[in-house]
Amino acid sequence: MHRELKDLRKLVESEFASMSRRNHRVREPLKARVLEALSAMGIAPDVAARLAARTPAVDGLGDPANIPLALLIRHLPVVERLSSANCGIFAVVGPTGAGKTTTIAKLAARWIRQYGTKDLALVSTDAHRVGAREQLLTYARILGAPLLTPDGTTELARALETLKAKRLVLIDTPGMGPRDERLGEQLAALKLGAARVRVLLALPAHADGLALDETVRAFSRVSPAACILTKLDEAASLGAAISTILRHRLKIAYLCDGQRVPDDLHLAHQRRLWLVLAAHTLKELAEPRRDHAHLGRVVARGHAHA
Repeated sequence: MHRELKDLRKLVESEFASMSRRNHRVREPLKARVLEALSAMGIAPDVAARLAARTPAVDGLGDPANIPLALLIRHLPVVERLSSANCGIFAVVGPTGAGKTTTIAKLAARWIRQYGTKDLALVSTDAHRVGAREQLLTYARILGAPLLTPDGTTELARALETLKAKRLVLIDTPGMGPRDERLGEQLAALKLGAARVRVLLALPAHADGLALDETVRAFSRVSPAACILTKLDEAASLGAAISTILRHRLKIAYLCDGQRVPDDLHLAHQRRLWLVLAAHTLKELAEPRRDHAHLGRVVARGHAHA
């Protein structure tokens, strides 16, 4: 009986969604097309609905098929200017496996190419993961930059005090999941021991939407100034990452699309178009087969959130 009721409920919901889609198409056919196109790229229904609501009037438009991409390009938040980020103290935080240590190395190498090693220092607070400090130490030796490895809040504060003459200090932090019991303690230590630190959140582009959303909420306690979108080369879809960034209005500072140091690190404001086109290309490569019932559910959910 329970299974039959469940099947009946699905049937009713599907029919209702189909009716809603047809009505929505009649009233606002262009917005409906935009909503469906965004959904096909993996953009979450609530985010797609907000973007589709900004669809311009038909008059004066070129190819309507370009509207979803244009909306993403226009509204995707990026750090427009990084001149203020050329110096200071920055901590890269994020979940395990997000590529924080490699990203630190890329940022350091990028700095060295322009300014040399004199005013740069690296700091590792990751005493939890086996070999984490050794990995950063290897990068530090190759780059010719000093590396400090403080333990605890007090030592971090002291280490940063000794480095106050440096123009750029990059802090590598332990990778922890949003539900890790130690996360609160680590974030509190970072806030207390490094009051002058600006935080960059490493978000792996290949993660699913729920994990990304949970990550952003967990690390919001240290008020990230921006995010670094990593693992772009490993992502089968960019819809979840783009949806999370738009939902939380989290600006993107850098994009990472490989392991090469520092070649696979790019300024986000210079690659916004590339990122949107990459998301569109991945959608076309995946060639999802979406029937009318699926599109009906997408439009109905988006219309409900609009």
